[in-house]
Amino acid sequence: MHRRGVGAGAIAKKKLAEAKYKERGTVLAEDQIAQMSKQLETFKTHLEEFASKHKQEIRKSSQFRVQFQEMCATIGVDPLASGKGFWSEMLGVGDFYYELGVQIIEVCLALKHRNGGLITLDELHQRVLKGRGKFAQDVSQDDLVRAIKKLKAMGNGFGMIPVGGSYLVQSVPAELNMDHTVVLQLAEKKGYVTVSEIRDGLKWEKERACHVLDHLLKEGLAWLDSQAAGEPQYWLPALFSELSSRDVTPDEANQMTP
Repeated sequence: MHRRGVGAGAIAKKKLAEAKYKERGTVLAEDQIAQMSKQLETFKTHLEEFASKHKQEIRKSSQFRVQFQEMCATIGVDPLASGKGFWSEMLGVGDFYYELGVQIIEVCLALKHRNGGLITLDELHQRVLKGRGKFAQDVSQDDLVRAIKKLKAMGNGFGMIPVGGSYLVQSVPAELNMDHTVVLQLAEKKGYVTVSEIRDGLKWEKERACHVLDHLLKEGLAWLDSQAAGEPQYWLPALFSELSSRDVTPDEANQMTP
């Protein structure tokens, strides 16, 4: 009986010690959180001072703007999160990306008749720059990506598909799953793909390949060249460099289909 009493007391002391350690750990954690919050608040204040001092460079230089966006991201600040507030009023970034978004939409609509709503980020960048003129504010591909993400958040069909180290920009609300994406990636080098290339490259059954290609045709994202030697070729105009270098009318586009 005496041993049981000592054992119970030791257990009680151990639990008390654990409770004290836990309490002390909680206090330390709260102190660390408070210190981190204070440091972040100080960093944010300095960031605001930096933005105020260099607002002209942020507006005019795309490279400076990228670096500033990265600085903001480290403390969870999104200058584009709202059209109002300190960042928008101080830098005008809300208006800048809104105007850029409008230009992106205009370019995509103008080219939809030939590319079905898919365009490479490189081509989009070139056409946006051309539309802005020589003396307009510089725009980088990073600016385009940020503007497209804002358009995507509005739910109007915009999105980006990774292809060959860059992106295809989708401007139509077409349903594209992973199968469609890998076929687009396969067609990236030549601008077109065939059923055999999909079967050999992706190890798919013919039915799966045809299903994906038929969907791309239906959505206007691919053109079918049924007169090609060997077997029909499915061209992706957004990836076809020769088509990208000239304007193609709807009549010319119809000649590519059977």
